[in-house]
Amino acid sequence: MGTDVDAFLGQLARHLRPQVKKLAGLLLQRLNGEAPELWEDADIAALTLDETAQHVSAFLDLLETHPGTSPPDVPPAALDIGRLYAQRGIPVSRLLRVYRLGHLGLLERVQTEAPRLTDDWRMIHLATMRLVSIGFDYVDRSSEEVVAAYQEERDHLLQRRLALTNRASKRIGTTLDVTRTAEELTEVCTEDFADLVTVDLFDSALHEPGTGSPEALTQRRVAQRSVLDDCPESLLHEGQAHSYPDGSEPVRALATGRSVLHHVAGAGMPPWMAPSESHGRVLRALGLHSVLLVPLHARGDTLGLVQFVRHRTSAPFDEDDLLLAQEIVSRAAVSIDNARRYTHERSTALALQRTLLPRHTVEQSAVETASRYLPAGSRAGVGGDWYDVIPLSGARVALVVGDVVGHGLHAAATMGRLRTAVRAFADIDLTPDELLTHLDDVVIRMQREESPDEGETSATCLYAIYDPVSRVCSLASAGHIPPTVVTLPTSGEATRTSGVAELSEVPIGPPLGLGGLPFETTEFELPEGSLLVLHTDGLIADRTRDVDLGLAVLHDVLTSAPDSLEETCDQLLAALLPGSPADDVALLVARTRALDPDHVAAIDLPSDPAAVSGARRFASDVLVAWGLEELSFTTELVVSELVTNAIRYGKAPVQLRLILQSTLTCEVSDANSTAPHMRRARIFDEGGRGLLLVAQLTERWGTRHHRGGKVIWAEQALPAGGGLHDVFK
Repeated sequence: MGTDVDAFLGQLARHLRPQVKKLAGLLLQRLNGEAPELWEDADIAALTLDETAQHVSAFLDLLETHPGTSPPDVPPAALDIGRLYAQRGIPVSRLLRVYRLGHLGLLERVQTEAPRLTDDWRMIHLATMRLVSIGFDYVDRSSEEVVAAYQEERDHLLQRRLALTNRASKRIGTTLDVTRTAEELTEVCTEDFADLVTVDLFDSALHEPGTGSPEALTQRRVAQRSVLDDCPESLLHEGQAHSYPDGSEPVRALATGRSVLHHVAGAGMPPWMAPSESHGRVLRALGLHSVLLVPLHARGDTLGLVQFVRHRTSAPFDEDDLLLAQEIVSRAAVSIDNARRYTHERSTALALQRTLLPRHTVEQSAVETASRYLPAGSRAGVGGDWYDVIPLSGARVALVVGDVVGHGLHAAATMGRLRTAVRAFADIDLTPDELLTHLDDVVIRMQREESPDEGETSATCLYAIYDPVSRVCSLASAGHIPPTVVTLPTSGEATRTSGVAELSEVPIGPPLGLGGLPFETTEFELPEGSLLVLHTDGLIADRTRDVDLGLAVLHDVLTSAPDSLEETCDQLLAALLPGSPADDVALLVARTRALDPDHVAAIDLPSDPAAVSGARRFASDVLVAWGLEELSFTTELVVSELVTNAIRYGKAPVQLRLILQSTLTCEVSDANSTAPHMRRARIFDEGGRGLLLVAQLTERWGTRHHRGGKVIWAEQALPAGGGLHDVFK
C-alpha cells in the first residue's frame, strides 16, 4: 500500500509542477499580513518570490523522489534569505515563524489538490498522512540549514563588528590633535561600516575644555569622509561653521544626549541633510536609506555630533549598529577631549613660556645676538628651556641658557622663576660660579615648597659673562652642555669661512637642585667677531641621533656660518631639526665685539686723599678728549665721591676707569671686599651723603666683587648725539 501512496504523491507532484509560480504567489499573499518584514526590506522582498518558488519545486521534487533516495538540497535562495535576516538584525524566531507558515501553507495547497486526482478517500487520507510526514521532515531539515546560515552570518557580523571596534581602539586617538582624531574616526568607520561619516564639534568645545554645551548650536564640520569622491552627500566643507534647524533630530539628539536611528521612508530626505530640493534629489539618486546620529560625550561635556550614513551599503542600520556606533564614538569622544585639553594646556604653557622669555633683546653693545625658541612637537608639550641676554656694568653682558626638567605649565612656571632669580643675581654682579651656587639654593628651596605630586624640580643652566674691554669670557655650567665657540682666523690666514668650531673646555658642575657641590668658573679670551653658541640639548640630541653626531652637524654649519646671525640660527635649525623637535629647543648665538681702546681710560691712584683732585682732573681731560665736556661737572662730583670712599675705606691699589659705550661709566676699584651702602644721613652727621649724591646724579650705580676686591661703578646717560659712532673697533 505504501508504494501506491508514494506513486500517488508522485502523480500529485507532476500535476502541480506547471503551477509552481502560481502556488508561490498564493503563499506570498497569505504571508503578506502575517510577516510584513518580508516587504519592508527591498532586498528581502526581491528574493522572497524566488525563494518561495524554489521551495515549492524542491518539495515537489521530494514527492516525486523514491523514498530510498537522498532528499534534495535546500534551495540557495532560502540560505540567502537567512543571511539577509541576520544582516538586518531580524530575530531568528521571526525567521522560523515565517519559514513554518510558508511550509504549512504549501502543505495545505498540495492537500487541496489531491481530491482532483482521485475520489478514493482512503487514498487521500493515507496520502495526507504521508504528505505531512514528508513535509515536516523537509521543514525540520531545511530550517536547520537556514538557521545555520543565519547564525554563520550573525557570527560573521559579530566578528566584523568586533574587528571594527578593535581597529577603532588602535587607530583613533593616535595623536593629541583634535582634527586628526576626528579624521581617524571617519577613516575607520567608512571602511566597512558606513558610507559617509561626519564629525561636527561645537565652536565653544574647540576653544576651551569645560565649555561644550548643546545650548550653543553653532558647530564646525571638523572632519567628513565618504566612500564616494568629493563627498557629494554633504554640502558642507571641512572647517565650515553651521547650525542645524531648530527642532530637527540632530538638535534633539544633542539636547537629550540620546542617539537616533533614522530610516529614510520612500523619497523623503532628512531636512538637516537636504536643505534644498536639488540636494534632496542627489541624496535620493544615491539611495540614502538610513542615518545614525550619535552625540559626542566626554567627562560631562557635549562636544558635538557624529553622523553615520548608508546608501551604497544595502543593509540599513539596525539597533546593533547603533550600539556599535555609540561604543566607537564614546571612545573617540574621550580621545577628542584629551586632545582639546592637551591643546589648551599646551597653548597656555606656550603663551606663558613666550611671555617669560625675552620679547626683544635689551640694547647693549658688547655682543650682537640672535635667538630661537622651539616648543616640543611631541606629546611631551612645552618645556622649561630658556635663554636670556642681560646687560651688566662696565659694558659687559651676561648670556644665559637653561633647561628645566619636565614639560607643561609647571615646567614653564619654574623656568620663569629661575629666569627672574638669574636676573636678580646678575644685578648684583655675581661671578658665574657664585650665581649658580645661589641659583642652586633657589631650586632646593623650590623643591621643599612643592608637593610630591608635582615631581622633583631640577634644572641645568649655563651662565657666561663677556667683557668687551678685555675680550674675556668667563662662564660656569650647572649640568648644562658647554657652548660652542667659533673663532675667526687672523687676517691674512684665510677667509671667514675657515673659522674653526670647537667645544670650549668647561668643567660641568652638577645640575641645579642637588646642593652641596661646587661650581667652577672658566675664563678664556675671544677674538673680536667670534661666535658664542649656547643651546639646550634638544638641538643636538634626538632618539635617532646621538649627541656626538649632532655636535658634528652643528660644527659643520658653524664653520661656514653666514654673516647674518638670524640666517645662522635658521641654518642650524634646518640642519639639526628638519621636523618637529622631540624636545624643547633654546638657541642663543652671539657675535663678540671689542671696545675701542680709545674709549677706555684708566689711572692708578695712590691711597692718599690728595689724589682725589688729580682723579678729577684726569676725568675732566678724558671727557674733553671724548667730546663730552657737558658731563664734566657731574662726572667730577661722582669721581670725587667714589675715589674718596675707596681711599678712606678701601685698600690699595685703587684705580679709576672711565668707559665710553652706550653710557658713560665711572669705575673705582680697590682691594677691600667690603661693599658700601647708601643710608640716610642725620642732621649732624659729617658723612653718609656721598652715595646718595651719586645715586641722584647718575642713571644707576652698584658694586661688583671679584677675587681681588670690589668695583664701585656709576653710569650716566650720554647727551643727545654723544659720540657713539667710534665706540667699537
